Amino acid sequence: MENIFRYYEFSEFITDNSGTFSGNDICFSELNEYHFLIFEKNNKTYDLYVSKYKSKKEIGVKPPEILESLIKNYDKSIPEHRVVLRKYLY
Repeated sequence: MENIFRYYEFSEFITDNSGTFSGNDICFSELNEYHFLIFEKNNKTYDLYVSKYKSKKEIGVKPPEILESLIKNYDKSIPEHRVVLRKYLY
C-alpha cells in the first residue's frame, strides 16, 4: 500500500479527531480545492472514501460536508479497486 500512497501523492497519515473515522489514522489526496480521496486505516485494512471539506485544513479535525464510501477493504491486487482509484485521480 505504501507504493499506492506515494504514487498518488497521498498525505502522511494523521489521526482522525473529527469522529468521522472513529479516531483511526487517515491519509488524503486532493482532487481539487474542496474534494479529497481519503484512505482510512482500520487495523490492517484500508477503506477508501471521497469527501468534501471547506478546506484541506479541516480534514481529520471537522466532519466532512459530504462523505461517500467507495471501497471497503481496498486490495491493490483487485483490478476493480485500482480502476476506482484511477477514475478519481486521472
